[in-house]
Amino acid sequence: MKNENIRKSFICAFSGIVETIKNERNFKIHILAAICALGLAIFLKISVIEFICLLFSITMVLSAELLNTAIEAAVDMFTGGRFNPLAKAAKDAAAGAVLITSLNAVAVGVAVFFKKLIDLIM
Repeated sequence: MKNENIRKSFICAFSGIVETIKNERNFKIHILAAICALGLAIFLKISVIEFICLLFSITMVLSAELLNTAIEAAVDMFTGGRFNPLAKAAKDAAAGAVLITSLNAVAVGVAVFFKKLIDLIM
């Protein structure tokens, strides 16, 4: 019985990720950026610690985007598409969380790749 519940939980989680990939343009952009960053990381043979930092940053961005999508869907369901200042505040805050995690990921990427490029030049 417990294994069946765990299995259902994983199926629901993967379903949420797949639906987000299908329906959310920004999530597709984040995945493309992640693939490019990981490809560059492998090509440049960055250190394990740097790779872990990249993976952590990518995971945070994708998680924030999934949470943003969930918040937007819940708010839209609750408001029925009607404007509500609290709904706007919730959606804007969720989008802000994605922005902050994305900026952090860019900063990590710049630090890692800039360092690697300097190492290659020197």
